[in-house]
Amino acid sequence: MPARAVRISAVDLFCGVGGLSHGLQDAGIHVAAGVDLDRTCDYPYRRNVGAPFHRRDVRDLTVEELSAMWPAGAVRVLAGCAPCQPFSSYRRGVDTSKEAQWPLVDEVRRLVQGTMPEIVTMENVPRIGGTRIFRDFVEQLREYGYQVDFGSCYCPAYGVPQHRRRLVLVASLLGDIAVPKGSITPAEYTTVRQAIGSLPPIGNGETHSGDPLHKSRTLTPLNLERIKRSSPGGSWEEWPEELRAPCHRKASGATFRNVYARMMWDEPSPTITTLAYSFGAGRFGHPEQDRAMTLREAAILQSFPEDYEFVRPGEPAQFAPLGRLIGNAVPPLLARAVGATVVEHVAAVKGGVRKVARTTALVEG
Repeated sequence: MPARAVRISAVDLFCGVGGLSHGLQDAGIHVAAGVDLDRTCDYPYRRNVGAPFHRRDVRDLTVEELSAMWPAGAVRVLAGCAPCQPFSSYRRGVDTSKEAQWPLVDEVRRLVQGTMPEIVTMENVPRIGGTRIFRDFVEQLREYGYQVDFGSCYCPAYGVPQHRRRLVLVASLLGDIAVPKGSITPAEYTTVRQAIGSLPPIGNGETHSGDPLHKSRTLTPLNLERIKRSSPGGSWEEWPEELRAPCHRKASGATFRNVYARMMWDEPSPTITTLAYSFGAGRFGHPEQDRAMTLREAAILQSFPEDYEFVRPGEPAQFAPLGRLIGNAVPPLLARAVGATVVEHVAAVKGGVRKVARTTALVEG
């Protein structure tokens, strides 16, 4: 008699707008709940993921409260993608030894120890892998009986159209488990053109009438002139002297080639940061149109669906908060690969998995 198929159910700590949850759902995993302290995540999470959103500080979340979020009888997954700012490569040289976010990794450990979910997963910047706090976390998981694997994942190999590397950890009480390998070859990487080339054109500082997120930040007259003089993949070295910033005139100016620059059409985008809407913060100029990247383009380059809703109908899309949410998100396509690995792992151990179809919820209030 074949083994009865089991359901896999995940709770997503630090869920943000739902990038990880969305990817897990695409893999057939039930998402029981998302937890985040940021109130701006409430609407997009519930609207797109269709799961309960708990606005809570993870440090105040009790083991009993977390345990109650999972349905009875399910194989439980705990995702704990703690904020990565202390470890980001964009903060090299900054003393992060006293960052408030550091203890959040230990909060994940506390909740793992208290609930002992069958599966644990974490996604973060690669630099965290060399820190003592991460090594201690891995060692503690092993002491609790988990089989652990982690590694650096290059996002284009998973279908994400941006040059982004992330550290992924997976751990299981059920047996050996491995981080998924990206199967897409460089010749098959999704390009900027393939990802956003079909979006309707807009001008500098404009918002598309049909999509509040397809809006570009207004460039100053100086920056508008700079982008007009820039070619895709080029740099400030193309500009006449009067357009160059003081930093470009220094010997160290060569290190600033990837700011005030345009993306290239036929390769993945640069890493989407929390300031991807700002022309001066990276290679975030549109390849062809004389404007900065829109919020919608940033979300698509993170591999969110084109119709993913980040704001309530009628609400304006604000650059700073949405840029932060999009830039900090787990790329859904990377999350889907992690979810598929979990499904295959559980199926191999349990003899079958009952996948759950995606549902979305209308949000009231």
